[in-house]
Amino acid sequence: MSDLDPRLRQRLGAYRNDVISRVAGPGPDQARRLLRRRRRMAAAAVAAAAVVLVVAPVVANAALNDDDQTPPVPAESVTPTPSPPWAPPTPSPSTGSPSPSVTSTAPDGRISRAQLLAARVDLPNWQPGEMEGGCATAEVRLRVDTDDTYVAELAEAPFGYGDLDGDGAVETVAVVSCRYGEASAKQVVAFDRDRDGRIVTLGRVVRTGDGFDDIRATEVNRNGSVEVRVADIQPCCGTPGYLRREQVRTYRWNGERFGQTDGPTAFGKDPRLTDLRMSMTHELVDVPGADTRRKLTTVFTVTNAGPVDAPQVAFHGIEVGERAGGDWSRCDPDPSLQADNPTCLLPGVPVGESRRYTFVHLVPDKPKPNAQTQRFSVFHCDAQDRWWPDLKKDDNQVTSPIRF
Repeated sequence: MSDLDPRLRQRLGAYRNDVISRVAGPGPDQARRLLRRRRRMAAAAVAAAAVVLVVAPVVANAALNDDDQTPPVPAESVTPTPSPPWAPPTPSPSTGSPSPSVTSTAPDGRISRAQLLAARVDLPNWQPGEMEGGCATAEVRLRVDTDDTYVAELAEAPFGYGDLDGDGAVETVAVVSCRYGEASAKQVVAFDRDRDGRIVTLGRVVRTGDGFDDIRATEVNRNGSVEVRVADIQPCCGTPGYLRREQVRTYRWNGERFGQTDGPTAFGKDPRLTDLRMSMTHELVDVPGADTRRKLTTVFTVTNAGPVDAPQVAFHGIEVGERAGGDWSRCDPDPSLQADNPTCLLPGVPVGESRRYTFVHLVPDKPKPNAQTQRFSVFHCDAQDRWWPDLKKDDNQVTSPIRF
């Protein structure tokens, strides 16, 4: 080493002292530093384990429970598939920040009367029977106030508006009709618009022929269901309006078509009607003196088989000669036209009882060359002189064996 240059020796010594001061040996200071570092590492490990012990039950509990509190992921902005009418609406999350309102992208199907009349529309099929091959269904231009047969007409019933198919937009409900005689077939139709704004047909709500003969009115509820007021008959052809019975039936869109969801499904027997049964006896004798005519005495026995009283009875077709006695004197002298112009209107028959009615005529001694048998009938009338159909019309009619 003595051969080294004094300056080189000095630099090597400085370097050795610097290295020694940086490298800690296994002394007390190093032991304390190592112990403190191990304590910090142990504390960190304990804390991490505690966090795991706390979080693990929470995660496990959330996995076991139904995750109702998690806000749903918003659906894409496409036309949604409507829920069936019996499906309840999806509840909104009760916690968390409110979801932003989603604007419907479906076209607005609110259509005015003038717009519908100006368009050509496709209609669902009309009722079978008289309408087959009659009213058109494709590219129909609706008309109003027409008496033409087999022409589709827009009825006077007010339109209804509401979200029928659950797409978030409004659709239109209208009544259309088609005359096939004195009466008309009718149907309730739901209209909408496509994305180009054209009027299209969503579907038929209901039509006549499905257990009833007339449609009186419609109303769209807030839940998208359609209430239809229907009638069992369509007064026409001389049928009085008071015979009509009405019901309200509810229909909803199920994703493919409309179906009934509420209200009665049939009318059943009319509780206002009764069953009158009539039998007849007769006697035909010569008139004394020079009169060549003969005296015909006819006795009608009328039984009320129920279920309601008949305040009056109306006889039809019994005018077969000159009146000559019996109950003719008790006939209502001026029966109302509502009793269908009966030959005689007399006090009626309570339920479960029978009454006899006698009519005397003077008739020719010989029948005419083209003489025919006469058919007699009796009907139930109320206190307002209104006649009512019989529940079993065949047994309230009889045929005379005598030709007149």
